[in-house]
Amino acid sequence: MSKREFRLENEYAYNRSGPKRWILSHTFRYPWLPVLVTVAAVVNNFAHSYIQVFIGRAFDIITSASWETHALLMTALGAFGAAATQGLIGLVRNYANEFIAQRIERDARDELYGSLLGKSQTFHGKQRIGDIMARATNDVRMLNIMFSPGVMLVVDGIMGIIAPIVLIGFLNVQLLLVPGLFLIAFVITVWDYARQLNPVSEALREQFGVMNSGLAEAVSGIEVVKGSAQEWQEIDNFVRDAASYRNFFVKQGLIQARYLPMLMFALFRAAGFFHALWLWRLGVLTLGEVVTFTGLFGVLRFPTFISIFAFNLLQLGIASARRILELVNTETNLDENEAGFSQPMQGRVVFEDVSFSYDGSENGGSSILKNISFTAEPGETVAIVGQTGSGKTTLTRLINRIFDANNGRILIDGVDVRDWSLESLRSQISTIEQDIFLFSRSIAENIAFGNNEANQESIVQAAHEAQAHDFITGFNEGYETEIGERGVMLSGGQRQRLAIARAFLTNPRILILDDSTSAIDSATEDQIQKAMRRISSQRTTFLITHRLSQIRWADRILVLRQGELVDQGKHEELLERSEAYRRIFARYD
Repeated sequence: MSKREFRLENEYAYNRSGPKRWILSHTFRYPWLPVLVTVAAVVNNFAHSYIQVFIGRAFDIITSASWETHALLMTALGAFGAAATQGLIGLVRNYANEFIAQRIERDARDELYGSLLGKSQTFHGKQRIGDIMARATNDVRMLNIMFSPGVMLVVDGIMGIIAPIVLIGFLNVQLLLVPGLFLIAFVITVWDYARQLNPVSEALREQFGVMNSGLAEAVSGIEVVKGSAQEWQEIDNFVRDAASYRNFFVKQGLIQARYLPMLMFALFRAAGFFHALWLWRLGVLTLGEVVTFTGLFGVLRFPTFISIFAFNLLQLGIASARRILELVNTETNLDENEAGFSQPMQGRVVFEDVSFSYDGSENGGSSILKNISFTAEPGETVAIVGQTGSGKTTLTRLINRIFDANNGRILIDGVDVRDWSLESLRSQISTIEQDIFLFSRSIAENIAFGNNEANQESIVQAAHEAQAHDFITGFNEGYETEIGERGVMLSGGQRQRLAIARAFLTNPRILILDDSTSAIDSATEDQIQKAMRRISSQRTTFLITHRLSQIRWADRILVLRQGELVDQGKHEELLERSEAYRRIFARYD
C-alpha cells in the first residue's frame, strides 16, 4: 500500500497497474451494467440485421409464381417487430451505458481528489496547478465521453459486425468468403490507425495540460503581470501553447483523413455483391437471398464508419486515464500512520541533532538545517530569529511533518513525530503564516475551518480576541460575508486577523506564528499580543517575527545562521554573549 497522508474510509480498491486495467476495474465495480450493455447490444444488432432477412424473404415472396398476402403480411410484421425490438432495446443499452459513464466520472474524480489530499507538501510543491486542474476536470470528463458514446459505439460496432456475419453464415456458408476477407483487412487497417493515433492522442492531452497551466499561472499572477507590463509576453506564451495544441489537432485530423477501413468496405462490398450474383447465377442462391446478403453486408457500414470516432474517443480516454494515474500513483514520502500514537498533547518539543534538505540528502551544502538540537517545554514561547534563508520557517514545518527530517529526531511529549498518527499530530498544531490562505467562503466558515463543532458564539469570541470583530461587523452581511478567492476582498491585515481567530478557535496545543502580524498596525497588534500571551501560557508557541516587542517576551530565543543553531537563551543573555544575536537585534532595531 502506498504512503498517503490521508485516505478515505472504506475506500474501493481499484487496479492501478495501468490505465486500461484501471478503467476496467472502475467498470466492473458495477458488474451488472456492462453485462446489460453487452446483452442489449447483442439483441439490438441481431434485431437490426434480421430486418434485412425479412426484406429478403419478402423479395422471394413477391417474385414467386404465386404468393399469398398473408405470407407477405407476416413477413412485414416480422420486420416491424425486429425494428421495434431494436428501438426499445437500444434505449435500454443507451441508459445503462450512460449510467456507467456518469458513475465512472464521479468515482474517478473522487479517487483523484482523495489522492491529491493525501499527497505531501513536497509533491504539491513540484506540481503546476493548471495541469492538475486540467487532469481533475478535462481528463476526468474525457473518461465519461470515452464510455458515452465511445465504448457504446465500440460494443455496438463489434456486435454490428458479429450479427450480420452470423446471419450470412446461416444464409449460405459460401457467402462468408468476402466478408471474411473484409474482416481481415478491417482489423489490419484499424490496428494501423490506432497505432498512429495513440501517440498523437497522448500528446494532445499533455499539451492541453501545459496550455492550461500557463493560463492558470498568468491569471493567478495577474497583479505581477500588470505591474511588470508583461501582458504581451504572456499573450505570446499562450498563443505559442495554443498553436502547439492546434498542431496536434491538425495532425490528428490528417490521420483520420487517411482512414482506410471505409475504402476497404466499399471495395469488398462490391466484391461481395459480385460473388452473391455469381452464386445466384449458379443456382446456389435465390434472388431474395442475394438481397438479404447485400442488406446484411450493408449493415457492416455503420461499425466501419463509426470506428473512426469510437477508437479516437477510446485513445483519448486511455490517454486521460494515464495522466490521471500519473498523479494517483506518484509516491509521497509521508504516511498518515493511522495506527500511530494518538492522545492529547502536553506540548514538549525536542529537536535531537536534526538536519534537513529538500533534495533528501543527509549531509552536504544543500542542507537547509544542520544538526539542530533544543528543547521547548510545555507552555513556553520560543522565538526563532535569523537572517532571511537561515531556515526559520523550515524548522517549524518539521514539527507538524509538512516535511520530515532527513537526519535526527523530533519528539513531541517524548514520542517521535513519525510515530504519531498524522491526523492527531496536525489537529493539535496550528500554524499562522504571513501568506494567509483563505477560502472563497463566508467569514464565519473561514474562522471555523478546522473546528467542525464551532458555534456562532465561539466564532464571535475568537474574532473579538483577534481584534477582527469590528471590521467584520462593518460588512453588510457580517460574519456571512463571502470574501472571494483567497480573501481578495480583505486587506492583508484583515486576512491575518481572521487566521489568528481561526487559530484561537482551534485551541491548539502547539501554536506556530510565522510573521503573522506583519500587516497589522501597532495598536491592533498590541491588543492581539495581549490575547496571544493569555493563551500562550496554555500551549507551546513558536514565534518567527521581526517585531522586537514580541521577541523580548519570549521564554527562549533560537538564533539561526545559515541553517545552524548558533545560540539560544533569553533576550538579555543573548545580548550579552551572542554577537550574531546582537547583529540581528541591531538590524531589527
